[in-house]
Amino acid sequence: MAAVPEEPAEVAAVKPDPEAGTPPQPPAAPSAAATAAPPAPSAAAADGEAAGSAGDASSAKPSAPGPAASPASLDRQTLVAVLQFLRRSNLRESEEILRREARLLGEDIGNAALSPAGAGLPGAPGGEGDASSSEALLSRVTAATAISIGGGVAPVASSSPGVAAAAAVPPGKVGGGVVVEDQPDVSAVLSAYNQQGDPTLYEEYYSGLKNFIECSLDCHRAELSQLFYPLFVHMYLELVYNQHESEAKSFFERFHGDQECYYQDDLRVLSSLTKKEHMKGNETMLDFRTSKFVLRISRDSYQLLKRHLQEKQNNQIWNIVQEHLYIDIFDGMPRSKQQIDAMVGSLAGEAKREANKAKVFFGLLKEPEFDVPLDDEDEEGENEEGKPKKKKPKRDSVGSKSKKQDPNAPPQNRIPLPELKDSDKLDKVMNMKEAARRVRLGPECLPSICFYTFLNAYQGLTAVDITDDSSMIVGGFADSTVRVWSVTPKKLRSVKAAADLSLIDKESDDVLERIMDEKTASELKILYGHSGPVYGTSFSPDRNYLLSCSEDGTVRLWSLQTFTCLVGYKGHNYPVWDTQFSPYGYYFVSGGHDRVARLWATDHYQPLRIFAGHLADVTCTRFHPNSNYIATGSADRTVRLWDVLNGNCVRIFTGHKGPIHSLAFSPNGRFLATGATDGRVLLWDIGHGLMVGELKGHTDTIYALRFSRDGEILASGSMDNTVRLWDAVKAFEDLETDDFTTATGHINLPENSQDLLLGTYMTKSTPVVHLHFTRRNLLLAAGAYSSQ
Repeated sequence: MAAVPEEPAEVAAVKPDPEAGTPPQPPAAPSAAATAAPPAPSAAAADGEAAGSAGDASSAKPSAPGPAASPASLDRQTLVAVLQFLRRSNLRESEEILRREARLLGEDIGNAALSPAGAGLPGAPGGEGDASSSEALLSRVTAATAISIGGGVAPVASSSPGVAAAAAVPPGKVGGGVVVEDQPDVSAVLSAYNQQGDPTLYEEYYSGLKNFIECSLDCHRAELSQLFYPLFVHMYLELVYNQHESEAKSFFERFHGDQECYYQDDLRVLSSLTKKEHMKGNETMLDFRTSKFVLRISRDSYQLLKRHLQEKQNNQIWNIVQEHLYIDIFDGMPRSKQQIDAMVGSLAGEAKREANKAKVFFGLLKEPEFDVPLDDEDEEGENEEGKPKKKKPKRDSVGSKSKKQDPNAPPQNRIPLPELKDSDKLDKVMNMKEAARRVRLGPECLPSICFYTFLNAYQGLTAVDITDDSSMIVGGFADSTVRVWSVTPKKLRSVKAAADLSLIDKESDDVLERIMDEKTASELKILYGHSGPVYGTSFSPDRNYLLSCSEDGTVRLWSLQTFTCLVGYKGHNYPVWDTQFSPYGYYFVSGGHDRVARLWATDHYQPLRIFAGHLADVTCTRFHPNSNYIATGSADRTVRLWDVLNGNCVRIFTGHKGPIHSLAFSPNGRFLATGATDGRVLLWDIGHGLMVGELKGHTDTIYALRFSRDGEILASGSMDNTVRLWDAVKAFEDLETDDFTTATGHINLPENSQDLLLGTYMTKSTPVVHLHFTRRNLLLAAGAYSSQ
């Protein structure tokens, strides 16, 4: 598929390393064949990059020359130097391509390069035309552009005077050697803003493009309008960086009102950057600089834009397009405004289509097989009713419901999972028995909702979780405490002291009861240890452990046998916003302000995986039901799906217009629901990597999402003090997931939120922060009463 520029060529924008804080080294130089201005390695490159290589040399702005040299002579010198270098390196084919590309500058240039000594470089310093002067020129060009080529196509940096990409390979490094450079620091990242055009013309450039787009055909206008925001940001930052403060202010005031409403928060940050010094420490600014803004545009619209910029010789804008934008070109009809609006809004534009092509094993793992014994009371009850053992076959079928291997499931041993203990098997048996009595939900049979209201929570409730068997509830509070309640008549008890344990008969049947100290029984236990608000809590599946994460940068593991802290996991340097146990226990995930999610195992002090890629805080985390994948939601307005096995990002979902605060996988593992501050619930098909639904109705941030146990109902809870129930079966049926939709992203979301909404339930002035379906499909909700 056409893409401009191709991924390997992301060279002008240096990717940040979220851990180290400094961008990584540039990639290695390719083999000799790739050192030239690329001979059209693909349709995309041939079509999309030609304008960015030396073909634009005639009109590109050179780096600020000394008073003696004119822009035209510098262009000429540089081209001759490059041609001579290619000739000496025996790269005839590349030389030919460059000469053809550079024909706009005059036929005589090629001849100059071909003269035996390359003599007569008019205008060269000192009048020297020998090899050393072309070497010097070449190294100057190389340093100026700071391009390292990776894989065939390289966009030309705005600081280069239209040099072909060959200039990036220093002499002696042609045969696949490594370009060795110091790691660039922040100033190096910013330095691409050094070379710029006449500051007074920026408004003219931008308004010229704006008029062109607004006057273009309707079918192209929606697609090309996507350019407004990234160009506006980069042109403004360029003006600020080059200390044209009054022009920058005028530019901002004139055009900021034209941007889409969902960029208002970003623009507010941008408006505070009015001096060059402000840019150095600003993370948002560095994000714009170091990550390419992705636009998905049809080939027709792209050709129209390219033609316009070339005719107008609008190099300032073309340089920004080449250097800071990644234009993902597709063949076919342009997308409509509605289709584009559904997918855009994130900090870095849309996801590249390539990002969602990897295979994902979204099926469920095969459950271990074991017999489900019947309780005595069950048998008695059945006999009394005169239906002896009629339920047994049904119960057995529950036990064997996943005996057939799901074709989309990962291999059973793809990642090491903990073995089932006897207590786990017992719990699974209980679970299956409960499942046999589960209420089948649907539009005609909605769940009852039981709401746990935290009253007088002056400590500030910041997190809630409920155990899988619905026996305990935990609250994390802003006063740094973690409070655990029993919500059944059974009270919480600690294990006896070591001296008392030695007196117990370990062979007795009720040893698990005997080890508990009745003197400690209470409905509430308070856990002290954090030194900041507790933002996330998670019970382990076996209910023996509890995780909590806090502003203090730690994740703590608590024992629910002794109600003490066992481990403090230190890895995040800033607040940790969320943590969650794997469905199989042992592993857990955390995400925080440092923009990364970390995978841990309870018996390791260090994280097993670090998932880096988000451009802002990781606000929520969720394990896939098969435990092979982790979803993370972020303040950069994207959701990413990560492979636990190798740490790769296998899906990027864009479409939310605000930070994401809730995630929920469907029980069958095929779908993901996400909720954000924009009040929308978006539904995603994980296998195809597509948005398949949008649920509108909430008027505030959605903090809680949960599917019913069989996946028929999706419940959402919001800061607007409501719980809403949605028909998940209907939302996911008849999905358009054909190859064309997958290839181009032409999604057609039905406007059927009202048809899918099954009920809205108001609370008494209580924002909903957690939802949980019991094993029998009763819906439990929780939140703290707010008197405002």
